[in-house]
Amino acid sequence: MKPRLTITALLALCGSSAVFAADFNIPMAFEYIAVDGKEVETSLFNHKSEIELDQGTHKIAIRYNDLVSDDFSDSETNIKSNAFIVTIDVDGDYSYQLKPADGEFVKNPKSFAKAPQVVITREDKGSVNYKVTQTNIGEESFVSRLFSGNNPTDVEAEAAAITSAGAAAVAATPTAPVSKPSPAAAATLPETTKATPAAATADTAKAEQMLQYWWLQADEQTRKEFMSWAIKQL
Repeated sequence: MKPRLTITALLALCGSSAVFAADFNIPMAFEYIAVDGKEVETSLFNHKSEIELDQGTHKIAIRYNDLVSDDFSDSETNIKSNAFIVTIDVDGDYSYQLKPADGEFVKNPKSFAKAPQVVITREDKGSVNYKVTQTNIGEESFVSRLFSGNNPTDVEAEAAAITSAGAAAVAATPTAPVSKPSPAAAATLPETTKATPAAATADTAKAEQMLQYWWLQADEQTRKEFMSWAIKQL
């Protein structure tokens, strides 16, 4: 009898000292950018809809990112919002859910993306202590600054200053004179075409958008077959 009581007491002690973990969930049309200043890795093939949070206050950077039907064609348009920050106090082993303020789904994506309005609820219908802060930051490269105490305007101003300084440095750098080939030599030189960084970025974004479109259109079996093929290409 005594051994059973001892084991029961130990189990109760371990259970009471265990660290709880709440979970925070977002719909498919949203994506995590960072949690407490740490970037969240997510991709087209691995949408992260749930994260675990321990007790305390957390800052979660999220954005709206969805494909919506085009009113003037059969294609779909990728609509993204700037990052917004959810500051939430976690005080128990609860399940939290983020959703649009106007219902289960976003009714007007373009308008919603300009200033996403969301609500956070608890599965057990309990009260949630949170606030949502809108930003005008769209690039994930600024994620670390979202939690540094700087406001969005300061971040953009600093980025603009760095860009201007870089351009000035390039302009001030002396260059050696370059000899020009003669007309005859120039006629025999092969023409070279280099894609500008902006064009390359645009092509990459377009390719990703097309890939995302077809992924969302595919059924479960097709997605598995594509994933198997993609892994073999690595």
